[in-house]
Amino acid sequence: MNHCGTQLIETERLILRRFTADDAEAMYYNWASDEEVTTYLMWTPHKDVDESRRILGEWIPCYEQDNYYNWGICLKDRDNELVGNIAVVILEEETSKCHIGYCIGKDWWHQGITSEALKAVMDYLFDTVGANRIESRHDPRNPNSGKVMQKCGMKYEGTMRASDWNNQGICDACYYALLRSER
Repeated sequence: MNHCGTQLIETERLILRRFTADDAEAMYYNWASDEEVTTYLMWTPHKDVDESRRILGEWIPCYEQDNYYNWGICLKDRDNELVGNIAVVILEEETSKCHIGYCIGKDWWHQGITSEALKAVMDYLFDTVGANRIESRHDPRNPNSGKVMQKCGMKYEGTMRASDWNNQGICDACYYALLRSER
């Protein structure tokens, strides 16, 4: 793959950008502190803004690595308000595979924002980075996450039973993927 790191991506409604230290409050209040948002995630809600600040303090130095991909999702029509996160959470060089994770504040659910962000990131990873396979997974009790993947052209590959975990405990994992040759 031709790694070039987290670059600015713009879509019709969104700006996908690197996080900054100034994002802690928006991160905390817009999604990271919400138990409903984190129900099927692998991290618990942030207890306070300082926890969001600490997480950002871990992420921001990683932007120096050209194989680190982590974007804040910002809404153009709301003065670039930060409403979520999308990132490559597993990167496998040997297979040119990127596994993507995402979350967005519940005030912005069911508006196509996450799908728009995922599609833009997939295009970037295929066209600029040279990924061969982009995949994601979701807990079957969270079917809306799977709908985001389907909307972006990912194909359902199967459900691995009791193969994953999240804030609900051990869970099944529904896998979706798209290959560069299938676009």
